[in-house]
Amino acid sequence: MQSAVYAAVGQLVGAGQRDTMTIPEVADLAGVNPTSIYRRWGSIDALLGEVAVAALTQGEPLPDTGVLRDDIAEWASVIAADVGRPKRRAYLRAMVAARDDVVEACPCWEVRREQAEEMIARASERGEATPSVRQLLDHVIAPLYHHAVFGLAVDDAYVAELVDDVVAMLGAAPGSAGGR
Repeated sequence: MQSAVYAAVGQLVGAGQRDTMTIPEVADLAGVNPTSIYRRWGSIDALLGEVAVAALTQGEPLPDTGVLRDDIAEWASVIAADVGRPKRRAYLRAMVAARDDVVEACPCWEVRREQAEEMIARASERGEATPSVRQLLDHVIAPLYHHAVFGLAVDDAYVAELVDDVVAMLGAAPGSAGGR
């Protein structure tokens, strides 16, 4: 049922119906009973949020190049390429639109935080200087999401600037091998 519902939401979002879709429409397209969707997700906003998180964080292997700067650059490039795609932008906008108040946690953000923690821990074990998890999220990932939501460029040049900024926070020259 979950994959059919996710696919139906994807079709509706792709057709530009993100703001107007209803649970009965999703259920009809997915071939499931609306009651099942209400019971599992409760609201269209909760469903949109879950589908967006799944779409925005699925199946990306976490880079492990042996150098933190390169790991960050590769990770950010994969994320930028993904959120730069029109359908992914629509999911990201849907996730933002589903939030009508300040929230304590965002599942998509939690996935990115866990990934950043893992990358930083590996680099620390190698003896590299590392940014904090918050620096990495606030100065690389958040700007990528911001640019995607507002339709701004999320190209390789922008990714390189963000990575250089984080590396510079470590006292290293941009383009160096990781701020040692």
